[in-house]
Amino acid sequence: MVAADLLTPLAGKLALRFGAVDKPSARKVHTHPIPLLGGLAIYIGFFLGASLVVALNSQMMLALFFSSSFIVFVGILDDLYDLKPIVKLSGQLAAAVIFVACGMQIQFVTNPWGGMFYLGIWGIPITILWLVAMSNVVNFLDGLDGLAAGVSTIASLAVFIVAVMRGQYLVAGITMALMGSAMGFLRHNFNPARIFMGDSGAMFLGFTLAAIAVQGSLKGAMTLGLVVPALAFGVPIVDTAFAIIRRKRRGVPISQADRGHIHHRLLDRGFSQKQAVILIYLLTACLGIVGVGLAAGSSLMIIGAISLGVLLLHLSIKRNHLEG
Repeated sequence: MVAADLLTPLAGKLALRFGAVDKPSARKVHTHPIPLLGGLAIYIGFFLGASLVVALNSQMMLALFFSSSFIVFVGILDDLYDLKPIVKLSGQLAAAVIFVACGMQIQFVTNPWGGMFYLGIWGIPITILWLVAMSNVVNFLDGLDGLAAGVSTIASLAVFIVAVMRGQYLVAGITMALMGSAMGFLRHNFNPARIFMGDSGAMFLGFTLAAIAVQGSLKGAMTLGLVVPALAFGVPIVDTAFAIIRRKRRGVPISQADRGHIHHRLLDRGFSQKQAVILIYLLTACLGIVGVGLAAGSSLMIIGAISLGVLLLHLSIKRNHLEG
């Protein structure tokens, strides 16, 4: 966390020097240029932090280093030169292939009636799809100050708790490093943001947490290994799904940005940036608790978290009606 905190201002200066800035537009909510490349601080901070708790020469860390380094490189190029969507997608696929080529892939899926199914060769495309999908989920989420970094922090905390509960200390250590790097950056990115993480940071956070989940699934049922982060990222996953449906119905490319994301809709309903971000934080926390409840086998925790989430949605809708 400390490393990312200290490196973020340096990344901002580097971004200004090379012209990597996010300029205001009709779709965006900021009103003046903001430096990008904050993802570089998250990336370096993560590996510095991880080096304190895990061996960097392990198969998992080597696979993560080579693959995530590539996706950060693609993200930096996009922050600098605004790559075409197909080029960026190709970079994401290449990073996922690197991770799999290093010997990391989903191997089993849980059988609802007991036991597990071995995926064999099908584990490769499923792993690649998982990594690319999660990279884009966080990238789509990165639309308000502090949103992607905060949600990633909360999702990482849920994965960390479950990893500790299951005795997966390698996964817990790596996840703690990711959570710390996101938190260190968040201090500079929360509203009013002084720097943005850019595609380099958003894709890195999504890709890395997805990769950590693959490691977690190797020593247990995929249900817990992958479902916990998927639940914690439930808000952006649903938002991304609706964005794809919305753009398909309008006959526009899936990659074409719009103002239909959940955070835009909250702003249009009268929420301030901070209010919208905090509401999504709380919903993410509720979903993360559901994931922890699944791992703990606690129906009370699951029901309580779902009830709290529904209450938050009800209160936010009621608030909007009263102010409307």
